This record gives sequence, structure tokens and C-alpha cells, in this order.
Amino acid sequence: MLNRFSVLAASIALLLLAIACSPAPPPSAAKPKERLVVAIQPTLAATEMIEKAKPLEQFLEQKLGDVDVEIYLPMSQAGVIEALRYGHAHIAFMSAWPAYLAVDLAGAELALAEVREVIIDDKKIEATYYFSYWVVPQESAYKSLTELKGKKACFPSPISTSGYVSPMGRLVELGFLPKPEKGEADPKKFFSDAIFSGGYSQCWDALKAKQVDVAIIAGDVPEKLYNEVLANTRVLEKQGPIPSHGVVVSKDLKEPLRARAIDAINALGAPDQRALMRGFISSIFVGFQKSSAEAHLATLKTYLNQTGLAFTERVGK
Repeated sequence: MLNRFSVLAASIALLLLAIACSPAPPPSAAKPKERLVVAIQPTLAATEMIEKAKPLEQFLEQKLGDVDVEIYLPMSQAGVIEALRYGHAHIAFMSAWPAYLAVDLAGAELALAEVREVIIDDKKIEATYYFSYWVVPQESAYKSLTELKGKKACFPSPISTSGYVSPMGRLVELGFLPKPEKGEADPKKFFSDAIFSGGYSQCWDALKAKQVDVAIIAGDVPEKLYNEVLANTRVLEKQGPIPSHGVVVSKDLKEPLRARAIDAINALGAPDQRALMRGFISSIFVGFQKSSAEAHLATLKTYLNQTGLAFTERVGK
């Protein structure tokens, strides 16, 4: 009987030893990677933008390591704002006015302001702001904006911060336009006609052709165009500081990924990484500066309050 128990005990001991030495069972499925969606307003054909966005996507994934980064290309700024509002995008590269709307309507946060190569008056500097200017031909008889009442003006775009919102705000500041009690300030209450040409270069062409009496130029246009305009015109008035583009973060992006993503994007300002941004987002990009909507967009907010101007793309309240 003793021998039986001895054999049984030995068998159990061998079984336990075999279990202890056997390889561990395969681990359960790995935890899925976190997902970060970065929205960029297309400035080129969508297929070209997707191709140019790949190095940026790879850079951010390398920086973040355990995060799946997806570049999202909405077809409009309104699409970017709605994506931020409903958590379909977590971070967006935006120009100043849409960034203001993303903060105001979507509860987003402006985390970074873009530092750019801009020209202020006749000096090229690196800054998060710039100015725009009312200009007339050098041979023009007009010496001040006051004299342009009833004349023709050219604006590059009705959704341009530097080319429309700020100049209109300046007209209100100077008392040439009344601050509207409701609705939007109307440039035709001062000028006989106001045309939207589609760009600063087109406004310059209209001014040279004497189709208009005054036009706008801004310090963030290509240097060659800026210098050509300033060499052949007289500046009557300027407005600003006008905020540069910004990086806006959705309220749905939580810590610690929020801080890590902002730091990864901030790293694009390193000299050896700037080409990623210059290639398809901003050709005058230098880097980023940590900021807030209150600090970066204050002047824009003032101009919008003065003019009542509304972004022409539909964005719901």
C-alpha cells in the first residue's frame, strides 16, 4: 500500500513539475492602439494632399510610438469645425478665423500659434502675427482713406482675416463705417463698389488696371508680390496685429495623449523638420509657439465684434 502511495505522489509531483516548466499560454490579443485624427484643410488637389501628408503622418506616429495617426482632409473649413465638435477629428491645422469659430462653436482649444516668416512694413521677421495695408497707386491723388468715400475697393476674399475682416474692422474703428446693431458691416456704405477678386495678386492686377481705386496687401503673401506692391503704391492705413494660423485641439482629446500630441506637433518646428509643414500647409512656416485663443485671437475677436461679419461657409450653432 505504501508503494502505491509513493508512486501516486511521485506521479503528481512530476505532473506539477511539467506544468511549471511548460511554456506560458499565448497572451490575449494586444490592446488596440490609440487613434489620433489630424484634420488639415486642403490647399491642393485631394490626391496630392494625401500623398504629401504621408511624411507628416509617419513623423507623428514615430514621435508618439503607440498611436495610430490618421490624416483627415475635409473639403471645407466648416467640415473641420464639425469634425472637431463631434470628435471625428482630434487636432486641426487652421487659419485664424476658422480657428476662432472652432473655439467658439465646437468648444475646442487653440494650443499652438504658428510662427511664420512675415513682412511688417519693410522688415522681414519671424512672428505669430502680421499686418495688412490699404494701398493706392503712387500716382494716385488720394492721400487718406477719408478721400476714398464713394470710390471702388478690392478685397481678396470675404473669408480672409487679413484681407477683409481686419480692413473692415479698421474702417469701423476710424468711424468710416458704423458698427452694425445687427447683421454685418457693409463696405458699400462707404465705397461705391467693393469687389472680391479671389486673391491678393488679383487685387493688385485690378489696382494696376485702374479697375479699383484702393486695394489690400498683407505681410504674409509671397515676398516677391509684397515687395512689388509696396514699391509701386502708397500705404494709406494699416490694421493688425493679425493672428497667424493655429493648431486647434478637440475637447474630446484627453490626457495624456493630448499633451503628447501637442508636443509631437510642436517638434515640427525643429529646423530639420520644417519641410514637412512647408510642403503643403504653410510655405512660410518656421515653428510653433504655445498660446491660447484669448492671447492669439484677441485682435480678430475685436474686429469680428466691430463688424458682425459671419463666415460664409455654413456652420451650425
